[in-house]
Amino acid sequence: MQAQAGDIVLLFADESEALTHPYLAQRWARRGQDLRVEAPGMAQRRAILGVREAATGELLVRTSATKKSSDFTALLDQIDLWYGPESRLAPVPVVLVLDNGPIHTSKATTAALAERGWLSVEWLAKYAPELNAIERDWRHLKRHFLANRTFTDVDALERSIHQAVSEINRERRVYKACAHT
Repeated sequence: MQAQAGDIVLLFADESEALTHPYLAQRWARRGQDLRVEAPGMAQRRAILGVREAATGELLVRTSATKKSSDFTALLDQIDLWYGPESRLAPVPVVLVLDNGPIHTSKATTAALAERGWLSVEWLAKYAPELNAIERDWRHLKRHFLANRTFTDVDALERSIHQAVSEINRERRVYKACAHT
């Protein structure tokens, strides 16, 4: 028997990184010259941890200074709030799709996942990022919202990431609403 739309909530999770210095994407430079963007100081990083709901494309994103198991378990806490058994009137099974990265297979993460009996985990094949739907969202975020910009500090970068995710989610809600009319 095949699942129908709405029978489950399917979530794709993964991590990425963003830099305060610019990603140079889809820009032109004069022939024979390199494209340069002034970026004083050292580049700083922020980890981006997130989930993408398959049916709606809605993103839930958390930023962090590190990409550790404790950061992923904090994301699981956010998933609890959005999708856990106490978050809705008519619960449906929630399936979390993960790759086999160290952050997902650590002892701390394994224990945190085991505590969530309402959450099923499906593991992707190793070295197959093309199977994880959220990878396309990371590429879209970097190309269209973070590329060719220099951020003054990590706080500005984090604000920009969260504003971009809000904009992406808003666009997807509008698109979905228009598609149903």
